[in-house]
Amino acid sequence: MNKRAIIAIGILVPLVLLVVLGVAFGSEGQNNSFKPQDEFRLSDWISIHLGALNMSINKAVVYLLLAAGLTVASMLYIANRMQARPNRTQTAVESAYQFMRNNIAGGNMETWMAKKWFPFVGTIFLFIFWSNMIGYIPLPLNDHGKVDIFGIDVPSFGLYAATANISVPLALTLVVWVSYHIEGVRAKGPIGYLKSWVPAGVEGPAVAPIFLIEVISHFVRIISLSVRLFANILAGHLLILFMGGGLVVLLGLAALGVVTLPIAVAFFLFEIGLIATLQAFIFATLTAIYLGGAVAEEH
Repeated sequence: MNKRAIIAIGILVPLVLLVVLGVAFGSEGQNNSFKPQDEFRLSDWISIHLGALNMSINKAVVYLLLAAGLTVASMLYIANRMQARPNRTQTAVESAYQFMRNNIAGGNMETWMAKKWFPFVGTIFLFIFWSNMIGYIPLPLNDHGKVDIFGIDVPSFGLYAATANISVPLALTLVVWVSYHIEGVRAKGPIGYLKSWVPAGVEGPAVAPIFLIEVISHFVRIISLSVRLFANILAGHLLILFMGGGLVVLLGLAALGVVTLPIAVAFFLFEIGLIATLQAFIFATLTAIYLGGAVAEEH
């Protein structure tokens, strides 16, 4: 059997199965009451308002606390159980430690800067990693649906990531943005730091537009760094939501699940296996690059 025949069978068999199941189960009609966006809506669990500032405890705050707890606990657990002959867990953590120290921090900053800022960069990497990973674990923290278990209404299980809320990546980005500017001013002084934004050799009338472009680029970093993390995690959760059952419910076609469910599983494994770690790596690496660039002698 040639490749064309195999591809044709791989396409036709699911389509035929979909048609058969569609005829057998029919359609319940379009469901207009189901709102997928409710999965990402945050309701106040404990209302705390300080004037116009909303400090309420909600689902996102709980996920942030879980990520912070896992970041601290994972390192403390290993640090208190170091062995001369490391087990698999210790070996994995030591490999991650060396990766963060040598590749992320050490590879993008001078040695003295890497020693100083490695704890910060490593913490950001681990925090985003854990925040992304627990976002793919079904937890009973969904505040838009309840399940009756032995007469007790408990929240239904759902997938949610704090990094899928723009406020979290934006807050992390602002900390990074302010930190590397402060480090640059400390290293070169306010005037020297601003002068370093213009590449060496640029003189005369070209200085003003080049400096303006550099100013804009620093503000664009706030958008690019935060939106990259937010958009990738949000898009992954939306794809899993729609393929895992959202389209079936919206369209009222139960047979469609035969096609969408395997796609949802593929997206789920892809997000866990690559995207969660990759986005943490990118954010931490860019943090190290910005810190290293702020104190570098050359632009």
